[in-house]
Amino acid sequence: MPSTFRIPKAEITGVYGALMRTFATRMVGDRLPDNLYVYFHNKAVLKAVMSFSGKARKWDALDPTLTSYAQLASAGTIGCSWCLDFGYFVAHNDGLDLAKVREVPRWRESDVFSPLERDVLEYAEAMTVTPPTVTDEMVARLVEQLGAPAVVELTQVVALENMYSRFNSAAGLQSQGYSDVCELPLARPTEAAAG
Repeated sequence: MPSTFRIPKAEITGVYGALMRTFATRMVGDRLPDNLYVYFHNKAVLKAVMSFSGKARKWDALDPTLTSYAQLASAGTIGCSWCLDFGYFVAHNDGLDLAKVREVPRWRESDVFSPLERDVLEYAEAMTVTPPTVTDEMVARLVEQLGAPAVVELTQVVALENMYSRFNSAAGLQSQGYSDVCELPLARPTEAAAG
């Protein structure tokens, strides 16, 4: 299903537009992400989001696989098909185990995840539902297993994914087929998102 663009597509023009196109093409190929057409209406917001996102990609206290699982669980809980699609694409490019990535939206029924991975997935979902359902016990387990610096990073990663997924969903953005290179079907939103 193509994006509905509740906020109309902006024309991407000028020197900044050309730079943005070049940067995006290097990252994702010839499909310019639909959210850039929306963000281009407000370049100050676009620059702030891109700057912070770039800095967040350099964090390294949390295992990148756990980061990916947490982001996908959050996107799935919100029901953002654009974010799931792009998240699968990133996981593929990062060389993650795609059989496990495929199972993230149904992690509770799947037997491929370790206890730590399950704790991360549960935490990501608990942070994402409204109102959040994070418990002291969840956080204590994660701090014990990962350490406080990684839990801070995990918490911020999930909060960022909430921002991205909620923005993209509200803007009417849908999967652009980035995950086609991974041969992964797009997941359906979890029951938590539907409820």
